[in-house]
Amino acid sequence: MKASDLFVKCLENEGVEYIFGIPGEENLDLLESLSHSSIKLILTRHEQGAGFMAATYGRLTGKTGVCLATLGPGATNFVTCASYALLGGMPVLFITGQKPIKKSKQGRFQIIDVVQMMQPITKFSKQVVDANNIPHLLRECMRLAESEKPGAVHLELPEDIAEEITDRQPFAVTEVDPPRAAWQAIEKAVEMIEAAERPLLLIASGANRNIVHKELLAFIDATGIYFCTTQMGKGVIDERHTQFLGTAALSADDYLHCAINRADLIINVGHDVTEKPPFFMDESGRLKVIHISFYPAQMDDIYFPQHEVIGCLKTNLQKMTQKIKKSPKRNVDYFRRIKDRIETHVYGASHQDGFPNTPQRIVAEIRETVSDDAVLSFDNGMYKIWFARNYKAYHPNTVLLDNALATMGAGLPVAIGAKLVSPEAQVVAVCGDGGFMMNSQEMETAVRLSLHLVVIVLRDNAYGMIKWKQAGSDFANFGLDFGNPDFVLYAESYGAKGHRVTKNGELQSILNRCLTEPAVHLIEVPIDYSENERVFLKELKEKTCLL
Repeated sequence: MKASDLFVKCLENEGVEYIFGIPGEENLDLLESLSHSSIKLILTRHEQGAGFMAATYGRLTGKTGVCLATLGPGATNFVTCASYALLGGMPVLFITGQKPIKKSKQGRFQIIDVVQMMQPITKFSKQVVDANNIPHLLRECMRLAESEKPGAVHLELPEDIAEEITDRQPFAVTEVDPPRAAWQAIEKAVEMIEAAERPLLLIASGANRNIVHKELLAFIDATGIYFCTTQMGKGVIDERHTQFLGTAALSADDYLHCAINRADLIINVGHDVTEKPPFFMDESGRLKVIHISFYPAQMDDIYFPQHEVIGCLKTNLQKMTQKIKKSPKRNVDYFRRIKDRIETHVYGASHQDGFPNTPQRIVAEIRETVSDDAVLSFDNGMYKIWFARNYKAYHPNTVLLDNALATMGAGLPVAIGAKLVSPEAQVVAVCGDGGFMMNSQEMETAVRLSLHLVVIVLRDNAYGMIKWKQAGSDFANFGLDFGNPDFVLYAESYGAKGHRVTKNGELQSILNRCLTEPAVHLIEVPIDYSENERVFLKELKEKTCLL
């Protein structure tokens, strides 16, 4: 068969459902092969959007998402989303085209070394130089992309190789049973936990990725230990749980950090240092940390755990739960009291009057309106901190934010990817006006796919997070304000339905209507970020951890 046909058969053999992307002339053989395939091509309006959609597919399913671009500028547009997938632990195969490598009449037109460009931001990057290599290269890509820590892989398929004839067939898909920690490692961890007076469980991105909520809940119930999460660990355990303290939306100095600083042991499940740090270790050794993950800790100046339990999270947590006992030394009184303070000052401070609405009010009204299992996706911006801190997630992978690369422009494409994975779920993209405009053209993609999707655009006409940092550094307000289109008309120009919040109380009623009526909806919501200064620059500095 033709090499491009074999390439597609190998993808089908791996269970690939979608390919997201923008083909170029160097991909035409592959495009023709796809036209006869069970794989659905999702044509996007920017390669970056395609990469974010593929990464979201990988994030939510654990299977490799696939995206496609041509050579040169098409391939370079993959750099941000490949970095996003690599740091965020999302399995994605990036496929790029290339001019003929054996004989070409176009000189160096559009040619850069894409394989070398992708090497630092992928787990594997290779050019296909022989059609006979396709089966083993694709099997290796999928295996590497999905193994811990998941991430990005890349194959370049040149135009002339895609035309070659081969008699090879796809490789069989195999699964590897993940390793388990030795009993000595389990026993030492249990001893450290039983000896601790104020242990605290921290749930991070790896626990969301591997869906270990049942095992973690059993561990929490068996031990009575209080827990908190990183931003990318939100929702692993229902955050209405009586022992849930909060999310580390900041790295230090929040109410939650009073509890972290009082802990004498942190049981850190699924954490890696690519996520913005939820706490800082120091050389005093006062704070002990157990690192529980699929892979060893990557140590740096602020993270150097004293013990590690490496291997399958589910199995290792089950073993620990079976062996552990509630310790008579354990003192949860401080955690109980700090939880009351967090409930009051974080989750309870939600309904201030005034218009435009504050972030707290917007977060609370969205939480009250969407279903328990609604999926929210985010760009990066000031509002992301507010949602991470103030929004309670009830199910795993229902808060899709990026605290690793922390890129703007992902919110809308991520929502499209999430809706394709879970068509029956309520999916809401929450975007800042800056981030939304970076990939707003994917509104057309959502409309063309006839998705039922809600996009909330928080308008402050500025790059709000940087303005907050600027003010916190006592710098003058400069260089961060911009204008915006009429977002209602902008949405309608794509065939979507546009809405605008103009007064208090409208957001909930408009959002409820949008969630009920199948269509692509955009809701423009003006936001008042003055609360940044009041809460983050004043209240938190004046708080005390002495209770």
